[in-house]
Amino acid sequence: MPDGQSDDAVNTLLIRACPGPPACAAVHTYLFVDGLDVVARSDSRMAGLDPRRLLRPGGPLYPTDTPCMVDVATQEQPEPGPDGLTIRIRLRGETVIWSGLMYPGLDGRPIEEVRFGVEQYLGEVERAYAALKGHPFGQ
Repeated sequence: MPDGQSDDAVNTLLIRACPGPPACAAVHTYLFVDGLDVVARSDSRMAGLDPRRLLRPGGPLYPTDTPCMVDVATQEQPEPGPDGLTIRIRLRGETVIWSGLMYPGLDGRPIEEVRFGVEQYLGEVERAYAALKGHPFGQ
């Protein structure tokens, strides 16, 4: 945990979708934790997976009591090194935990785990999914 943040700290999730061309090469998902783009900060060669894949009801971002590994990003152009970004998602009580992370926080220290209140987390996943319906790529 970063300085000043306890194990009980609650992070905030924000999800956005890029519509693809002409803005980007392909449709992809942005995952922001406390305002930081997790995918770009983890590996700048990566782009979030298609939002239709990540945000569907009961989809991979929905937490369960049993931890699961979830692919959230892939390389846009094949290069040496990892070809995807995977996080571990689990539900513990009223907390959704993402672990297996490794990205620099605002202070430059690595962030390895984040925790969300289940209500805010599920509300954001559902809000982002509902927003897809207003875009051609969400059909």
